[in-house]
Amino acid sequence: MRDSIRLKDYYRENLLFSRRAYALIIAVVIFMILLMSRMIYLQIIQNDFYSTMSLNNRVRLVPIPPTRGLIYDRNGILLAENLPTFGIDLIVERTPDLEQTLEELADIIHIRPQDLEKFHRLRKRTKPFDPVPLRLRLSEEEVAKFASNRHLFPAAELTATLTRHYPFGALTAHVLGYVGRLDEYDLKKVDTKQYSGTRHIGKIGIERFYESHLHGSVGHQQIETNARGRIQRVLKRTPPEPGKNLHLALDINLQQKAMSLLKDQRGSLVAMEPFSGEVFTLVSMPTYDPNLFVNGIDQQSFDALNQSIDRPLFNRAIRGQYPPGSTIKPMLGLAALDNEIIARDYKVYDPGWYQLKNDDHKYRDWRRGGHGWVDYEKAIVESCDTYYYDISLRMGIDTIGRFLHEFGFGQPTQIDMGSEASGLLPSREWKYAFRNEPWFPGETLITGIGQGFFLATPLQLAYATSIVASQGHRTNPHLLRATSDHTSNNLDLVNHATKPPLSLKNPANWQLTTQAMVAVITHIRGTANSIADGLSYSLAGKTGTAQVFGIEQGERYEKDKVAVRLRDHALFVAFAPAEKPQIAVALIVENGGSGGQVAAPIIRDFLDFYFTEKSHADI
Repeated sequence: MRDSIRLKDYYRENLLFSRRAYALIIAVVIFMILLMSRMIYLQIIQNDFYSTMSLNNRVRLVPIPPTRGLIYDRNGILLAENLPTFGIDLIVERTPDLEQTLEELADIIHIRPQDLEKFHRLRKRTKPFDPVPLRLRLSEEEVAKFASNRHLFPAAELTATLTRHYPFGALTAHVLGYVGRLDEYDLKKVDTKQYSGTRHIGKIGIERFYESHLHGSVGHQQIETNARGRIQRVLKRTPPEPGKNLHLALDINLQQKAMSLLKDQRGSLVAMEPFSGEVFTLVSMPTYDPNLFVNGIDQQSFDALNQSIDRPLFNRAIRGQYPPGSTIKPMLGLAALDNEIIARDYKVYDPGWYQLKNDDHKYRDWRRGGHGWVDYEKAIVESCDTYYYDISLRMGIDTIGRFLHEFGFGQPTQIDMGSEASGLLPSREWKYAFRNEPWFPGETLITGIGQGFFLATPLQLAYATSIVASQGHRTNPHLLRATSDHTSNNLDLVNHATKPPLSLKNPANWQLTTQAMVAVITHIRGTANSIADGLSYSLAGKTGTAQVFGIEQGERYEKDKVAVRLRDHALFVAFAPAEKPQIAVALIVENGGSGGQVAAPIIRDFLDFYFTEKSHADI
């Protein structure tokens, strides 16, 4: 029995235990070495990297939007300002029931559907503990109501911001344009870092063209946050740089006068200084209130403006393209003289019509009985169509196009507003390219009286008239005179591009044309003789009447039998004083009828105001 009992081998067990213990110790040592190596790597070698990451988790930069620059007229009158306003922001994480909170707020302040839509869109891109704008520009009554019920809304905050405001409203809408809320389309075009924290951007007009001047530079504040991202304290602050202030050539008093003269009529009036190119007045009627667009216009109001048959959103001054009619006759006459197609004493007999060889069609003169024998001056004074049919055919469309191009037709004037139409100066090449048709002699005749395919904007007509007034001097029309910053009242004048002067072979032809344009007003048979009485200054002008639709051969235009919107456009261009021009002006009254009877009296009243009650400040 005893032999059957196996004795334990203590030596072998001891040896096995020792080996396992040594293996465990070695494993622990290796593990400690690896752990220490990793700690050394993280704490020493990668110290800078992880310290920066830690700092970034604890400290972040918050943008501070700059104050937008102001806009003044030439007399220092404020046209665009920044008004302090109050709004409501919501911090989502503070409310257990967001929808209920919104409903209760709607009982106190007016919340439109588009406000809710924008709020929910912004909320999705904002952290729960950051404020989300709900309403901007609260009324005083709404501010008072919310303040008295503030304790009921722990998630809502009353915030003070600066909002763009246009004190003259509709009077400056088509010049200044307006700012609107930044959208995804805008963010694709701008430096997003510079616009971080900014809610608005220039959309059209001066506000958009000079956005880089007006916006300024964004500032930042360095804030410390806790692990959940909430602000603990401000560590450092870099203030933003406000945008530059703009000082325009626009005279708000002249702007007001022009608008009052046009009243309820559709049209545009543009006035500028012939030598400097400064635009005093740029009116497009009807107009609209740009303040509606600053913080988002409601759909109903936008549809009313956008769908109106009168097109108040359309800037007729720079985008309206009209047949210039007889207003281009002085330029066309200069073309014939300068190209030696005619002499000063060249005469044409006008029986009331003009006829091409081998063509039965008669091109009518506006005076059915004709003007008899007509020379250069009489052709401008009485606006004889037959005379211009004749000289246009002699010149040909190519010569006409080259010369009128020098007066700015068929191309943008490069005014500092953007979105300018180029008009249409027709040519053989243009017709073949767009209509795949040859040019016909009859089309040259029609072009010679500013009809047919020929189109021009009111601004182009004012610019062309200023070239005649200044005897060939050419400076691009512009609105900006100077800029200033927020730290001083010093004005920095802006230099604008000039073109080489338009030189004539015989400079005396400038004076000949001016004399004829003066006689348009002073001569008993001048087409604008109705405005001659009591003039205290010398005025040179040219009337124009542009057809809206064609009249069949042998038919007679009778205004009272034509629908209002199919009646002729009334035009008038002028400059004064004739001997030393200070102002050039162009006016179109849509469907107004006669340029001499409708447009010329408006310009007379406008220029009377300019010379008697103006208040032009010189920078």
